[in-house]
Amino acid sequence: MLEPIFEADFLPVSYGFRPMRRAHDAIAEIHMFGSRGYQWVLDADIEACFDSIDHAALMDRVRLRVKEKRVLVLVKAFLKAGVLTEYGDVEDSDIGTPQGGILSPLLANIALHVLDEQVMAPWQPDGTMGTLYRRHARRGKGLPTWRIIRYADDFVVLVHGSRDDAEHLRGDVAVTLAPLGLRLSPTKTRIVHMSDGFDFLGFRIQWKRKRGTNRWYVYTFIADRPVRSVKTKIRALTNRLSQADPGRILTRINQIQRGWASYFQHAVCKHTLNCDTS
Repeated sequence: MLEPIFEADFLPVSYGFRPMRRAHDAIAEIHMFGSRGYQWVLDADIEACFDSIDHAALMDRVRLRVKEKRVLVLVKAFLKAGVLTEYGDVEDSDIGTPQGGILSPLLANIALHVLDEQVMAPWQPDGTMGTLYRRHARRGKGLPTWRIIRYADDFVVLVHGSRDDAEHLRGDVAVTLAPLGLRLSPTKTRIVHMSDGFDFLGFRIQWKRKRGTNRWYVYTFIADRPVRSVKTKIRALTNRLSQADPGRILTRINQIQRGWASYFQHAVCKHTLNCDTS
C-alpha cells in the first residue's frame, strides 16, 4: 500500500528497490552524462546508512504523505521491533531500519528522497538547470551543472565543472544528510575524475582512450571486488567435492556463474579496449 504512494514522489535519479528500475539503468545514466562532459565525480559512501537513520526524521517524512494513524503505528512498530541477535536475544532499535526487513528498502528510499530533492532542485522546470539551454548558459558563465544517480544508499554525483565544484557539493550533501542522522564516511567518500575511474554497483566505470584512436569513451569494466567474491564462492564449494554430491555442487556453481555472467554481460574486458562502449 505504501509503495505506490511514495513512488508518485520519487525522482527518476533513484534506482534501487523500485519497480521496473535496475542497477543497469543507473549505470547507463552514468554513461550518458559521463560522455557529455560530467567528468568530476563525488563517489559517496553513507556510513552505516540502514543502521543510522533517525526514526523521528523518517516518520516525519512518512507523515507528509500518509495520514492513516493505523498505518503510521504499524510503520513505527516495525522500526521499534528490535533485532534478534545470534544468541536469541532481542536488542532494542532506537535508530536505523532492520536490515533484511521487507519494509526497510522503501523506508530508506523515503529518507534519502530528501537528498534527491535537494541535489536535483535546480533540475525542476523552473530551476537554473531545468532546460538544456539553461545548463549551457550556466556553463558559458563558468558555473557548474551536476546530477545525482542513486541506488538505495549507494550514490554518485556527476559534476560538469571543476574539482572545487564537486567539493562544494560534498559539503551540501553532508548538510542535507545530517538531520536524518546520517553522515558521509570520511575514508570512503572521495572526489575522483572520470579518467581515474570509480566503482559503482559492482562495475568499474572509467573514461579511457579507445585503442588505436584519439577518441575517448566511458567504459564499464567488472570491478575487482565481485571477481574476488565469485572466486571465493566457487573455491568454497569445490573444497567440499570429496564430502558431498559432486553433481549438486556443480549445479550450484553453474547457477552462480550464470547469474554472475548475466549481471556483468555488458561489461568490457579490461584488456580488450578495441571495441565500442557497451
